Amino acid sequence: MEITHPFHEEHPLVLVTEQSNEGLKAYCDGCGELLSTPCFTCIHCNYHLHKQCAEAPLQIPNHPIHPKHSDTGFFLRQRPYLDDHWVNGCALCKEKRNMFFYECYSCYFFLDIKCAHLSSSYKFSQLSKYDIHKHPLTFIESHMAIDVLKNFNCLWCHEPLTYDIYFCSDCPSFIAHKKCLNELPTKINHPSHHIHPLFLNYSYRNHFCNLCQKEHSGHFYCCSLCHFNIKLECALLRSIIEDKRSHQHPFSLLWRQGSFICDACDTEGNYISYICLKCYIVVHKKCISLPRVIKFSRHDHCIFHKYFLETQELTKQDCKICFKKVKLDRGSYSCGKPGCNYVVHVNCVLENEKLYEVIEDEKQYEELYEKSIQSSAIRVIEVNEAGEATKIEHFSHQHRLVLADKMEEEIDRKCDGCMLSISTIFYYCSECPFFLHKTCAELPKIKRHWFRQWNAILDFKGFLACSLCRQHCNGFFYRIKGWQICIRCAKVADIIECEGHQHFLFFDFKCKEKCNGCGNKCWFGAFRCGECRFVLDFGCLTLPQSALHKIDEHILNITYDDDKKQSWCDICEQERDPSLWYYSCSICDTSAHPKCVLGKFPFLKDGSTFSSNKHNHHHDLKFFKKVEGYPECSYCGKLSHEEILKCKESTCDYILHCKCLDY
Repeated sequence: MEITHPFHEEHPLVLVTEQSNEGLKAYCDGCGELLSTPCFTCIHCNYHLHKQCAEAPLQIPNHPIHPKHSDTGFFLRQRPYLDDHWVNGCALCKEKRNMFFYECYSCYFFLDIKCAHLSSSYKFSQLSKYDIHKHPLTFIESHMAIDVLKNFNCLWCHEPLTYDIYFCSDCPSFIAHKKCLNELPTKINHPSHHIHPLFLNYSYRNHFCNLCQKEHSGHFYCCSLCHFNIKLECALLRSIIEDKRSHQHPFSLLWRQGSFICDACDTEGNYISYICLKCYIVVHKKCISLPRVIKFSRHDHCIFHKYFLETQELTKQDCKICFKKVKLDRGSYSCGKPGCNYVVHVNCVLENEKLYEVIEDEKQYEELYEKSIQSSAIRVIEVNEAGEATKIEHFSHQHRLVLADKMEEEIDRKCDGCMLSISTIFYYCSECPFFLHKTCAELPKIKRHWFRQWNAILDFKGFLACSLCRQHCNGFFYRIKGWQICIRCAKVADIIECEGHQHFLFFDFKCKEKCNGCGNKCWFGAFRCGECRFVLDFGCLTLPQSALHKIDEHILNITYDDDKKQSWCDICEQERDPSLWYYSCSICDTSAHPKCVLGKFPFLKDGSTFSSNKHNHHHDLKFFKKVEGYPECSYCGKLSHEEILKCKESTCDYILHCKCLDY
């Protein structure tokens, strides 16, 4: 039995009803749980779904936890997409997990697939705004432990949630027993403020909590004489917290009147600290449950949290994310492999949850990882004496490919994988004009890319706009959960050396500076220098090192600086910023903008089709680098014989200059 699932349309999924003796050793992409039969699996790539997850309805009419929009319903989505900045945690379990989830059609309300199944057995009722909290609270009546909330405790008494509770679907930390909320004291004496008692108060406006250092609204305890406020969640803290997944001993509450430095993350804290009385470690409350082992997308191995690093392991080390000094006597994450000195700050590595995953079983993860990367795109037919593959079959092409080290003709051939000129050893097809650099042919069908923590799947159909360099490209792409990355960008490491700069560069997801190559602002992060203010985006970093143009008989090379105070482009004859990158010929003193040398679509093949939803014409358009004569543009009325889009219909004479496409 085979099905096509809307979240995995590239390949069919095959039903597996019996589990082998070795077990499936994989995880469901729907719910994240260890795979068990019956399930659907893809024989081409590492994608699996439990039968229940595969058959989950794509829409549900309503859910009792969200009666506000019961008339619009929910739709199923796969999490996460690249630009899901509005996706919050699940309204019931409060977690933001990598699994299918239901989203309300009318608002940003989310319920992951596991909670949607489990919660069907609970009795819900929605209250009007309960006067203890700024949002409406949901009441769950239960006479037994609620499995989906088993990791939470009442915000007031800190006991397990084993009977009737209120919870807020908008606030991750607001979960309490009904009894506790009904019996809140109006006056308390608090160890953080000995000189006066604190009184229960309420405000719609935001107030600053002196303990957690965050804004809050709703009910809080305050001293009006000292302007001292604490929110409900901070008013009564657990005296002892134990989490053996992170640390072998319990932590005891230690009140402080001043600040302290957390031994787990090496950052400052105030008032609330917890101490391990056996190890003499003082930490933030949130750092008690730091994950012990994680897999970070920017490193090949699992990394471990340690409260200090032994001096024989390292003498001095910089964080491989921010490149600032790591204090060896404070908490950090480091690689457990012998000889690997990879170290990062705790807050640097945990800042973006799309870049890491928590590892419960390191050995099992390593097995799954090794299995996922054993996905060659080629089948070797013949090898030479050195063991090098001289004839192969590649999954992207219907004919066999042969190894060569030079072109028989002096023609500027492009690699059909990266769309750059063939300049090194390559494979070619003897039956049709198809070429692949050897390095492009050997790329795996499945790989882990440092830009995200999930598997990247190699694809070659049609053309797409690369999510990193923003170029429209033919050739190979890696798809990662809604992003598509051309292989020129996929080959770039997160720490690089660049000919255009004297220091090494590292990728910073938070960088919003202007690129020193093109002058454009970097909205989605960029490579930057830790020594100076040099910044480079993917578009400039992956520019071809050399290019041909009719303006000059010689090859034009990328050039990084210009000593002239005023410079001009020899192609468009407009002024050129001498501080930005350009192409030049040292023999003829020719210089030009990169966009003038390369054109608007340097990585597209002739005949590539632009569908009608990408422009204002009612038919699809075909791309051509050069055409006969000087056709007139249907938009601007000017003549051109380079880079045009022509209507695909033979009866229509619509032509558009590529530079007019954006209008």
